Amino acid sequence: MNLKKIILLIIIFTPFLTIFTTSDSNAIPAFARRYKISCTTCHAPIPKLKPYGDEFAGNGFIMKENEKARDYVSAGDDLLWLNKDFPVGVRFDAYAVYDEDKPVDKDLQIPWGLKILSGGTLYKNIGYYFYFYFSERGEVAGIEDAYIHFDNIFGSNLDIMVGQFQTSDPLMKRELRLTFEDYMIYKQRFGLSRTNLAYDRGLVFVYGIEKTGTDLIALVVNGNGKDEAGADKKFDDDPFKNFGFRINQGIGKIASIGAYFYKGREKYVYSDGMLGTFENELTYIGPDLNVGIGPIEFTFQYLLRKDTNPFFLSQSEEYKSKGTIAEIIYSPKLDKSRFFLTGLYNKIDSDLYKYETATLSGTYLVARNLRLIAEFTRDLEHDLNRFTLGLVSGF
Repeated sequence: MNLKKIILLIIIFTPFLTIFTTSDSNAIPAFARRYKISCTTCHAPIPKLKPYGDEFAGNGFIMKENEKARDYVSAGDDLLWLNKDFPVGVRFDAYAVYDEDKPVDKDLQIPWGLKILSGGTLYKNIGYYFYFYFSERGEVAGIEDAYIHFDNIFGSNLDIMVGQFQTSDPLMKRELRLTFEDYMIYKQRFGLSRTNLAYDRGLVFVYGIEKTGTDLIALVVNGNGKDEAGADKKFDDDPFKNFGFRINQGIGKIASIGAYFYKGREKYVYSDGMLGTFENELTYIGPDLNVGIGPIEFTFQYLLRKDTNPFFLSQSEEYKSKGTIAEIIYSPKLDKSRFFLTGLYNKIDSDLYKYETATLSGTYLVARNLRLIAEFTRDLEHDLNRFTLGLVSGF
């Protein structure tokens, strides 16, 4: 990188550095505003969840110990439990990016994303959550997460979620990561296949075995993402459904180990009707590990994907794709930290696609609901660099 480029980067990034001198924000995100608690109750830092935040989400975004009749409008009807105040929040992300050897190598992605979200109580043991992207990379992305959560059905440990979500959520939630760099194996499609582990429509079943610390998660989805309904007003574009299953075993309070399996089938009909109809069967399978000891948390994920005919050809050929995610987060003062350091390794080794990056990312909390990011990513596949400065806020 020559001197001229370095000077340009300093000019571009200087406005972001001045944010370090600002005072704490008075804005409060939706759930903190609803329950009059600090963001740090659930997050460390935003948007990453602490164990209590996971429990809160698992309860359908209901803080049961703080639920009071005066917070709801029932109009004398025992079957009505309306929020007196409708909980609404906003997330705003902005980045300045230098991407080496790209036609546009310096880009102010401001805002990168702007979304409105809401979540909370629908009725006793029933919650809801959704968000709408006003802008994501300059386009109206529409609804992404949107579901109703039934908690502890019939007094059991069974939860059911109905709606739209990411099929990778039982593993790691992409929306909660601290890095600009994504978890790539979850979002990557292969060949002409429409299936990945990102957004889809369906149901999730979660059952916890408290005695052994075991979680069982099953899901059934359309398998073709969150595209618009077709001409026949159907969301699914083939007669098949895809199924996923994850088992996660806690090991004391410091670790968990799990395994994930996903099975799908998809059909492609060529528009002219002459070339025929072809199918692809796909599977994901792989282990995962999470260990948290003191200020260090380590997560590892490996997934093997197999496709029988991802190009929907008359002569099918099997393709394999191996995905690896390894992430380590350092929080020097645990949930009281204002500085966090994240290392992330991504690799996709496929017959169809290669990807390998190493990322080092630093986060500084200006306020509980405003954090700054300085990040370096090395593209190991093409020997290129990316530098990112940005901010993530919720209010």
